[in-house]
Amino acid sequence: MENYKKIQTTEKPCPMPFQELPSDTPEMKVKDGSKIRNLVGFAIRHMEKEEARCIVFTGSGNAVCKAISCVEILKQHIKGLHQVTKLLYKLTEELWEPLEPTAGLDSLTVKRNVPAIYVLLSKDPLDVSESGYQAPGCFSAFWAQTLKDEESQQGQRRKRQAGVWQGKGGKGKYTPQNPGNRGEPVKKTQGRGRPKQ
Repeated sequence: MENYKKIQTTEKPCPMPFQELPSDTPEMKVKDGSKIRNLVGFAIRHMEKEEARCIVFTGSGNAVCKAISCVEILKQHIKGLHQVTKLLYKLTEELWEPLEPTAGLDSLTVKRNVPAIYVLLSKDPLDVSESGYQAPGCFSAFWAQTLKDEESQQGQRRKRQAGVWQGKGGKGKYTPQNPGNRGEPVKKTQGRGRPKQ
Protein backbone atom coordinates (compact mmCIF):
# COMPACT_ATOMS: atom_id res chain seq x y z
CA MET A 1 0.00 0.00 0.00
CA GLU A 2 3.06 2.27 -0.19
CA ASN A 3 1.88 3.48 -3.59
CA TYR A 4 -1.57 4.49 -2.26
CA LYS A 5 -3.02 7.07 0.09
CA LYS A 6 -6.27 6.76 2.02
CA ILE A 7 -8.86 9.23 0.72
CA GLN A 8 -11.97 8.38 2.68
CA THR A 9 -13.30 6.06 5.38
CA THR A 10 -17.04 5.46 5.68
CA GLU A 11 -18.82 3.52 8.39
CA LYS A 12 -21.91 1.64 7.33
CA PRO A 13 -24.87 2.33 9.63
CA CYS A 14 -25.51 -0.36 12.20
CA PRO A 15 -28.92 -0.86 13.86
CA MET A 16 -29.11 -0.17 17.60
CA PRO A 17 -29.02 -3.57 19.38
CA PHE A 18 -31.31 -2.29 22.17
CA GLN A 19 -35.01 -2.30 21.35
CA GLU A 20 -37.78 -0.24 22.94
CA LEU A 21 -35.59 2.58 24.29
CA PRO A 22 -37.25 5.92 25.03
CA SER A 23 -36.89 8.38 22.17
CA ASP A 24 -35.01 10.89 24.34
CA THR A 25 -32.22 8.39 25.24
CA PRO A 26 -28.87 9.98 24.35
CA GLU A 27 -26.33 7.92 22.43
CA MET A 28 -22.79 8.85 23.41
CA LYS A 29 -20.76 8.08 20.28
CA VAL A 30 -17.23 7.69 21.56
CA LYS A 31 -14.54 8.34 18.94
CA ASP A 32 -10.81 7.71 19.09
CA GLY A 33 -10.10 11.43 19.63
CA SER A 34 -12.95 12.08 22.10
CA LYS A 35 -12.09 13.59 25.47
CA ILE A 36 -13.27 11.36 28.31
CA ARG A 37 -13.94 14.30 30.64
CA ASN A 38 -16.29 15.89 28.11
CA LEU A 39 -18.22 12.66 27.50
CA VAL A 40 -18.48 11.72 31.16
CA GLY A 41 -19.32 15.28 32.21
CA PHE A 42 -22.30 15.37 29.86
CA ALA A 43 -23.39 11.85 30.87
CA ILE A 44 -23.25 12.67 34.60
CA ARG A 45 -25.26 15.88 34.13
CA HIS A 46 -27.84 13.96 32.09
CA MET A 47 -28.16 11.00 34.49
CA GLU A 48 -28.43 13.25 37.57
CA LYS A 49 -31.71 14.59 36.21
CA GLU A 50 -34.72 12.87 37.78
CA GLU A 51 -36.48 12.31 34.44
CA ALA A 52 -33.40 10.73 32.79
CA ARG A 53 -33.68 6.95 32.97
CA CYS A 54 -30.98 5.57 30.64
CA ILE A 55 -28.02 6.35 28.39
CA VAL A 56 -26.15 4.41 25.68
CA PHE A 57 -22.39 4.48 25.03
CA THR A 58 -21.07 3.26 21.69
CA GLY A 59 -17.55 2.91 20.35
CA SER A 60 -15.85 1.04 17.54
CA GLY A 61 -12.27 0.18 16.64
CA ASN A 62 -9.75 1.98 18.83
CA ALA A 63 -12.56 3.76 20.71
CA VAL A 64 -13.87 0.57 22.36
CA CYS A 65 -11.49 0.91 25.35
CA LYS A 66 -12.38 4.57 25.74
CA ALA A 67 -16.11 3.77 25.71
CA ILE A 68 -15.60 1.16 28.45
CA SER A 69 -13.63 3.69 30.52
CA CYS A 70 -16.45 6.22 30.20
CA VAL A 71 -18.99 3.62 31.34
CA GLU A 72 -16.95 2.61 34.37
CA ILE A 73 -16.35 6.23 35.43
CA LEU A 74 -20.07 6.99 35.10
CA LYS A 75 -20.93 3.92 37.20
CA GLN A 76 -18.62 5.20 39.94
CA HIS A 77 -20.41 8.57 40.00
CA ILE A 78 -23.99 7.32 39.61
CA LYS A 79 -24.56 4.27 41.81
CA GLY A 80 -27.14 1.58 41.14
CA LEU A 81 -27.03 1.52 37.33
CA HIS A 82 -28.05 -1.65 35.52
CA GLN A 83 -25.90 -2.47 32.50
CA VAL A 84 -26.31 -4.46 29.28
CA THR A 85 -23.30 -4.81 26.97
CA LYS A 86 -23.48 -5.89 23.33
CA LEU A 87 -20.45 -6.65 21.14
CA LEU A 88 -20.74 -6.70 17.37
CA TYR A 89 -18.92 -5.79 14.17
CA LYS A 90 -19.39 -2.69 12.03
CA LEU A 91 -18.58 -2.67 8.34
CA THR A 92 -16.24 0.12 7.22
CA GLU A 93 -15.12 0.94 3.70
CA GLU A 94 -11.85 2.69 2.92
CA LEU A 95 -11.17 4.33 -0.42
CA TRP A 96 -7.50 4.32 -1.50
CA GLU A 97 -6.17 6.31 -4.47
CA PRO A 98 -2.77 5.81 -6.14
CA LEU A 99 -0.10 8.40 -5.30
CA GLU A 100 0.77 8.74 -8.98
CA PRO A 101 -2.26 8.52 -11.30
CA THR A 102 0.02 8.00 -14.31
CA ALA A 103 1.43 4.75 -12.87
CA GLY A 104 -1.58 2.82 -14.17
CA LEU A 105 -2.83 1.75 -10.73
CA ASP A 106 -6.55 1.49 -10.00
CA SER A 107 -8.41 2.91 -7.01
CA LEU A 108 -9.00 0.40 -4.22
CA THR A 109 -11.96 -0.08 -1.92
CA VAL A 110 -11.08 -2.00 1.25
CA LYS A 111 -13.89 -3.43 3.40
CA ARG A 112 -13.20 -4.16 7.04
CA ASN A 113 -15.18 -5.59 9.92
CA VAL A 114 -14.35 -3.42 12.93
CA PRO A 115 -15.29 -4.51 16.48
CA ALA A 116 -17.84 -2.30 18.20
CA ILE A 117 -19.41 -2.10 21.65
CA TYR A 118 -22.82 -0.84 22.75
CA VAL A 119 -23.41 -0.34 26.48
CA LEU A 120 -26.83 0.53 27.90
CA LEU A 121 -26.89 1.98 31.41
CA SER A 122 -30.28 2.30 33.11
CA LYS A 123 -31.64 3.40 36.47
CA ASP A 124 -34.55 1.01 35.96
CA PRO A 125 -34.12 -2.77 36.26
CA LEU A 126 -33.42 -4.53 32.96
CA ASP A 127 -34.05 -8.08 31.78
CA VAL A 128 -31.75 -10.28 33.87
CA SER A 129 -31.88 -13.12 31.33
CA GLU A 130 -30.52 -10.93 28.51
CA SER A 131 -26.95 -11.78 27.51
CA GLY A 132 -24.48 -9.15 28.61
CA TYR A 133 -26.53 -8.08 31.66
CA GLN A 134 -24.64 -6.82 34.70
CA ALA A 135 -26.45 -6.00 37.93
CA PRO A 136 -25.52 -2.92 39.96
CA GLY A 137 -22.58 -3.54 42.27
CA CYS A 138 -21.74 -7.05 41.04
CA PHE A 139 -18.60 -5.81 39.30
CA SER A 140 -17.41 -4.05 42.45
CA ALA A 141 -18.09 -7.15 44.55
CA PHE A 142 -16.09 -9.30 42.14
CA TRP A 143 -13.08 -6.98 42.24
CA ALA A 144 -13.33 -6.54 46.01
CA GLN A 145 -13.05 -10.32 46.41
CA THR A 146 -10.18 -10.48 43.91
CA LEU A 147 -8.25 -7.74 45.73
CA LYS A 148 -8.89 -9.44 49.06
CA ASP A 149 -7.48 -12.71 47.67
CA GLU A 150 -4.41 -10.93 46.27
CA GLU A 151 -3.72 -9.16 49.57
CA SER A 152 -3.90 -12.44 51.50
CA GLN A 153 -1.47 -14.04 49.02
CA GLN A 154 0.93 -11.11 49.37
CA GLY A 155 0.71 -11.38 53.15
CA GLN A 156 1.66 -15.06 52.96
CA ARG A 157 4.61 -14.24 50.69
CA ARG A 158 5.84 -11.59 53.14
CA LYS A 159 5.69 -14.08 56.01
CA ARG A 160 7.72 -16.62 54.01
CA GLN A 161 10.31 -13.99 53.17
CA ALA A 162 10.54 -12.63 56.71
CA GLY A 163 14.13 -12.69 57.87
CA VAL A 164 15.52 -13.09 54.36
CA TRP A 165 15.39 -9.41 53.48
CA GLN A 166 16.87 -7.93 56.60
CA GLY A 167 19.62 -5.42 56.65
CA LYS A 168 20.21 -1.74 56.18
CA GLY A 169 16.98 -0.03 55.17
CA GLY A 170 15.15 -3.37 55.14
CA LYS A 171 16.41 -4.16 51.63
CA GLY A 172 18.99 -6.80 52.39
CA LYS A 173 22.69 -6.64 51.76
CA TYR A 174 24.77 -8.43 49.15
CA THR A 175 27.98 -9.95 50.42
CA PRO A 176 30.35 -12.38 48.64
CA GLN A 177 29.73 -14.97 51.36
CA ASN A 178 25.96 -14.49 51.11
CA PRO A 179 24.87 -13.46 47.56
CA GLY A 180 21.20 -12.79 47.35
CA ASN A 181 20.97 -13.70 51.05
CA ARG A 182 21.03 -17.40 50.17
CA GLY A 183 24.19 -18.38 52.02
CA GLU A 184 26.08 -19.52 48.92
CA PRO A 185 29.76 -18.67 48.50
CA VAL A 186 30.75 -16.74 45.39
CA LYS A 187 33.41 -17.99 42.98
CA LYS A 188 35.77 -15.19 42.11
CA THR A 189 36.05 -14.65 38.38
CA GLN A 190 38.80 -13.37 36.13
CA GLY A 191 37.23 -11.50 33.17
CA ARG A 192 34.41 -12.86 31.02
CA GLY A 193 33.02 -14.93 33.87
CA ARG A 194 35.87 -17.52 33.93
CA PRO A 195 36.79 -18.85 37.39
CA LYS A 196 40.10 -17.66 38.80
CA GLN A 197 42.85 -20.33 38.82
